[in-house]
Amino acid sequence: MDSTAGLLRDAADRSIRYLDTIGARSVVPTPAAIANLAGFDEAFADSGIPAADVLARLDQLGSPATVASAGGRFFGFVTGGALPATVAATWLAAAWDQEGGMWATSPAAVAIEATAHRWLLELFGLPAGTASAFVTGATVANLSALAAARSAVLGAVGWDVEADGLIGAPPLTVLVGAEVHPTVRKGLGILGLGRNCAVEVETDHQGRIRPERIPRIAGPTIVCTQVGNVNSGAADPVAAVCDRVHPDGAWVHVDGAFGLWARASAKTSGQVVGIERADSWATDAHKWLNVPYDSGLAFVRRGELLRRAMALTATYLPVATGRQPDHYTPELSRRARGVEVWAALLFLGRNGVADLVERCCRHARRFAAGLAAAGHRVMNDVVLNQVVVNFGPAEVNDAIVAAVQVGGECWCGGTTWRGERAMRISASATGAAPAGRVENRR
Repeated sequence: MDSTAGLLRDAADRSIRYLDTIGARSVVPTPAAIANLAGFDEAFADSGIPAADVLARLDQLGSPATVASAGGRFFGFVTGGALPATVAATWLAAAWDQEGGMWATSPAAVAIEATAHRWLLELFGLPAGTASAFVTGATVANLSALAAARSAVLGAVGWDVEADGLIGAPPLTVLVGAEVHPTVRKGLGILGLGRNCAVEVETDHQGRIRPERIPRIAGPTIVCTQVGNVNSGAADPVAAVCDRVHPDGAWVHVDGAFGLWARASAKTSGQVVGIERADSWATDAHKWLNVPYDSGLAFVRRGELLRRAMALTATYLPVATGRQPDHYTPELSRRARGVEVWAALLFLGRNGVADLVERCCRHARRFAAGLAAAGHRVMNDVVLNQVVVNFGPAEVNDAIVAAVQVGGECWCGGTTWRGERAMRISASATGAAPAGRVENRR
């Protein structure tokens, strides 16, 4: 049997080597590295091989074929990076191998998640009593919050959707901005509300909902707002939306996949004024807190509504007091994903999170200023970490994006915004380590 200690040391050495060299390699894999992936396509053998050989093969074939998104030259999507403290915390939590949903299966995971939950409410300025769900990503965070919204607005007219489903339910209206993110529509589809049934509300030149264009509210209604437009980075005027629809009993949801983190800095919080007045929020810690993937967060003001939408019971499950994470998430069994969030917040502190956000925004403004000075048209007001730049005709834009991606020096993505092809630059990975601590190598 392989030595566990030796295997884990080997994994650590290989991981360190990967991160130490990421700044010198092409952001995209070489053709040779891609060709070598064929080595994974082998027959399923009758007998296994030593664990050390498994790890070696994974590193030799897999590592060169990764995209260097963990480095500081990937600007294609709001993917963030991974702070060293969070990578190390992930390793340890993986060794614990905890089912993080119940106190009975992991008191440590439940306690750590409870602290991370409390810190996040303080960081975002969300109301006391707000419940949270630590889920896989922003898609499931939106889904979870919208499940609570569906339960609430139908419950208000006497319909128990968890028990009775949607067949025969009162009509439910969903309003979204014209530039709503497709993951919100995906969540609506999964919930039986229809990807294409939402009523679109007109947006302005930066993709923000125009509250005065919201139609009259009648009956159960959910209004989906967005803070952090995927192209412009702009935020819907959530407070004004609440003013318009709350008197008629509508539920206001905030898709803040990355934009919610603007709340962490006094220099950017003006973009998201009034979000605390909404009824639910969704975000993704891997985007701007720089923790590893699989770290979405849903928040619901009235915690009992999220619990009503998600909780389950079974005779074999223990009855426990206190917060049980699996009562607030779609999954029953899940990893202890609150550990990385807790590690990042403890490592950075309130000031460190603010600095991380501010630094990314400075990078975006620097991109915009340099491109504008070179004679190119920046299409958006650079209010957060997003830059949309137009180089001319569509074929020119696409050729430039393709050349940048193939070149490997950095990676930026293409987009279509306001009817024009453009390059989209997202700055979300940064070495925002407080003085005296190990710097994140970005």
